Amino acid sequence: MKTVRMTIDPAVPASLATGRIDPARVDATTEADIAKQAAADEAEAMQDAAKFARRVRKRLGLSQAEFSERIDVPLETIRNWEQGKRSPTGAAKALLKVLDKAPEAALAALQ
Repeated sequence: MKTVRMTIDPAVPASLATGRIDPARVDATTEADIAKQAAADEAEAMQDAAKFARRVRKRLGLSQAEFSERIDVPLETIRNWEQGKRSPTGAAKALLKVLDKAPEAALAALQ
């Protein structure tokens, strides 16, 4: 793979790649537009986390109640993850990643 280095200087318009942005559209963007897009991005991320949590559980062949018991997390938390109401963070997120990559070892360690 070849690395290409470029110098971009806003003071030199020729150094700016054409077509990268639409300056008029950027200038017309309001704070409300930005907040709306941020909320949409957050909602999409929550859905991705929900799909991941559901996929891990289903790959293990466990019901929500069984999964809850095996990983010692309240059933309501599992439901919230899978419905996209909450997103696993910290240790829970790490546990889901380990369960996804090495399910047998992770479940054995949890017993």
